[in-house]
Amino acid sequence: MDGNARYDHRGTRPVRIGNCSGFYGDRLAAAKEMVMDGPIDVLTGDYLAELTMLILWKARSKDSERGYATTFLTQMEEVLATCLERGIKVVANAGGLNPAGLSHRLTELATKLGLDAKISYVDGDDILQDVDNIIGAGNPLSHMDTGLDLDTLTSPSITANAYLGASGIQSALAKGADVVVTGRVTDASLVVGPAAWWHGWDREDWDNLAGAVVAGHVIECGTQATGGNYPFFREVPGLEHPGFPIAEVASDGTSVITKHVGTGGQVTPDTVTAQLLYEIAGPCYANPDVVADFSTIRLETVGTDRVKISGVKGYPAPDKLKVCINLLGGWRNSIGFVLTGLDIEGKAALIERTVLHEIGGKDDFGEMDMRLIRCDHPDYPAHQLSTAEFRITVKDVDAKKVGRAFSSKAIEMALAGYPGLYLTSLPQDASAYGIYWPALVDPQWVHQKVVHYDGTVEDLDVLPEHTLPLAEIERVQARDAEKVLRAGGSAGVAHTEDIVAHTEDARVPLGTIIGARSGDKGPNANVGFWARDTLGYEWLAGYLTVTRLKELLEEARDLQVDRYELPNINAVNFVIHGLLQEGVASSTRPDPQAKGLGEYLRSRLVEIPRHLVS
Repeated sequence: MDGNARYDHRGTRPVRIGNCSGFYGDRLAAAKEMVMDGPIDVLTGDYLAELTMLILWKARSKDSERGYATTFLTQMEEVLATCLERGIKVVANAGGLNPAGLSHRLTELATKLGLDAKISYVDGDDILQDVDNIIGAGNPLSHMDTGLDLDTLTSPSITANAYLGASGIQSALAKGADVVVTGRVTDASLVVGPAAWWHGWDREDWDNLAGAVVAGHVIECGTQATGGNYPFFREVPGLEHPGFPIAEVASDGTSVITKHVGTGGQVTPDTVTAQLLYEIAGPCYANPDVVADFSTIRLETVGTDRVKISGVKGYPAPDKLKVCINLLGGWRNSIGFVLTGLDIEGKAALIERTVLHEIGGKDDFGEMDMRLIRCDHPDYPAHQLSTAEFRITVKDVDAKKVGRAFSSKAIEMALAGYPGLYLTSLPQDASAYGIYWPALVDPQWVHQKVVHYDGTVEDLDVLPEHTLPLAEIERVQARDAEKVLRAGGSAGVAHTEDIVAHTEDARVPLGTIIGARSGDKGPNANVGFWARDTLGYEWLAGYLTVTRLKELLEEARDLQVDRYELPNINAVNFVIHGLLQEGVASSTRPDPQAKGLGEYLRSRLVEIPRHLVS
């Protein structure tokens, strides 16, 4: 008896998994909406991002019993009783740096509510105490992008969490848990675990697992799958309050992405494609359970707000685990000077000279960034649209140097500077910032355990028995794609120069016919572009080369840019290495997570064949 007698129907139909959170700070009412607005079998919530681990570290530094997403407790207070009554399982990575602590608090909450809830948690992702030992054993924990060894930095490591897979979640549900909380698992694992439990998959059902990974990737960011952050947003009804997404995962790994009937937003192949392109690189999407081949994804509308995902091929899991290390980079502070009306550049130059005289320059701080952000319009009838901002950001290992000593000096300039000077904020103290460091680690250093609701502890291997180096998997994937192409399939596209060179062109914004979604992965930014039909894709794939992307994005001209084609979803993805400096926590760019990068590129004027525009 696996403790789930009331779930005897599982495996006979798709499991209906609804997500209620895409990040720590997402809509608080979403859990209640997902539970009350229609039927689901599993409620999931994704609360962790690379930046979130730093936020949770700061919370735990103030209170050693914290380190988890506190909003999850608020949501559970609203829905736990209903979930138990209806047999809805709950799976969330809200445990963050302290899954045991969150499990304890949930138990207290259930007792207060008079509920008998079986609460289990997955642990073992935290390897901070072993970092020195790992380096000493010969793994320098080299940065996955720069190749630098971790010990080249003098900054202390403050968090180090390996990305676990779905096996712990699957085991906890099989034992009978009503609620499963985890620390750092991959976002997709929140769907893969329940799907594997529901359908009884083993750890080498590669294609089934890969299909669930894709479904998990689509719904992990909440309403980004139902019209949120969508380039053609004017087409989306009810975007003021879109419903959260649901993945109906079948026993063969296919899925249908949908939402509750009557909720805002929409689910279409385009909204699903937009999310598929979010924060990815090449076709091989690696997870600790399986590598999903995104080039094999097929999308099909099967009803109103219902998009089927099929054809996903899976390969064995990589032989190493990714680990997210956050280092305490130092302290930072920023101040923004508002410039209004005439002679914006002259006013900015005066501020720069004054700052260098009164506060100091780049040699006086660990790092100093000064930039003029132009958003002003000449002779504009509204005051606020005649302003620009001159923003100064300083960093240093000495908190006092970039604290009030810096921001108060800026205030002293208020009556002595350019005409119309005012600041965007009052003087503030320095804040700690982190450096994101992605690395790979052998599974021997990661000891996954499931602490079941009855107190028993189960140790689980973090990887399946059969694995392959990721480079070998990528070679196999490329070989398989070439076979499909030779057989007349759609693993590639023959780009014809006629489309680009022999038609009358219109000079219009790229986004007139092309969608885009952008995001961050540590120091890198990705921008995925997609066309809404095959003709548009043939033009896009032939036109938008690495060279042309660099022409459109000046910041990328001296950076490494990788380009990948995904013809099954009419898409081309670019990875721009180093655009975000050391990652979101330390970046001085106005858009440190590259959220607006895709929209900027869609606004650039390009030559598009007129028949495609019309």
